[in-house]
Amino acid sequence: MSKVKYYYDPDTLSYRKIEPRKSRRYRNIALFFLGSFLFGFLGLILLLNTNLVNTPRELSLAREVKNYELQFELLGKKMEQIENVLANIEDRDNNIYRLYFEANPIPEEQRRAGFGGVNRYKALEGFNNSEMIISTTKRLDIIQKQMVIQSKSLDEITKLAEEKEKLLAAIPAIQPIKNEDLARMASGYGWRSDPFTKARKMHWGMDFTSPKGTPIYASGDGTVIRADNNASGYGKHIRIDHGYGYMSLYGHLSQYNVKARQKVKRGDLIGFVGSTGRSEAPHLHYEVWKDDERINPINFYYGSLTAEEFENMLKYATQENQSLD
Repeated sequence: MSKVKYYYDPDTLSYRKIEPRKSRRYRNIALFFLGSFLFGFLGLILLLNTNLVNTPRELSLAREVKNYELQFELLGKKMEQIENVLANIEDRDNNIYRLYFEANPIPEEQRRAGFGGVNRYKALEGFNNSEMIISTTKRLDIIQKQMVIQSKSLDEITKLAEEKEKLLAAIPAIQPIKNEDLARMASGYGWRSDPFTKARKMHWGMDFTSPKGTPIYASGDGTVIRADNNASGYGKHIRIDHGYGYMSLYGHLSQYNVKARQKVKRGDLIGFVGSTGRSEAPHLHYEVWKDDERINPINFYYGSLTAEEFENMLKYATQENQSLD
């Protein structure tokens, strides 16, 4: 209820009611609405510049930021798991695989090296979370580089394994005559009595006594380089080049089962026992060469003999008896 105002009229000596002018009333109303509008506008600006009130868009953006922070946290944990797995693979790579295949380990500084030169992360600077984003990106780049290095290392290990497999298959590692076909192991590698001159001379291989026609087998993978009767003393003989500096020789054969330039596998039938050339009785004279030097074949029978059989062979091979050729 508005207050009624009066004024004293000296002419009538009485109080008269003040009647407001309509123009003033309209002005007051206009000033009220203008003041209200200005007050509300200024208040709204002040509220928008504080954290007291957020617009729906700001609320949505805030939720997105929180979600991104959570995703970055989860990404960090996943990267930590990947780093642990990579560290385990790298440890086995350096200390097992590369050690077994006699390859140099990859230095730690090479695996963990960063990226030099220009600033790769300049475009990520200037944001509220730039430090976190740059740190995460660096970790991803380093992990990616580690994976590339490890992938190349495993490719190298695969090639080394294939080469090692070929080497193991090529080494003359089995006895060229089966034990059940042997009469006895007549003579071994070393100084022996010559059956014709009775003088002591170096016997460069091992003599396996066996009936004529007994099968002879390749002791390792390789290529037949000779199958002829053109070497003094050996009679009909076969030579197999195994690669890696190894060569095996089979002398005094009665018959060939292979020819020159033919590829053979370990255990393939290559010929038959005989007594051709400088030989006193049917037997196989067997030699192993490494880098053009003849070495003791007894060191290469790990592929076909048991421990007991090898011990018996070693016993007979070391006896300084008479050779058969």
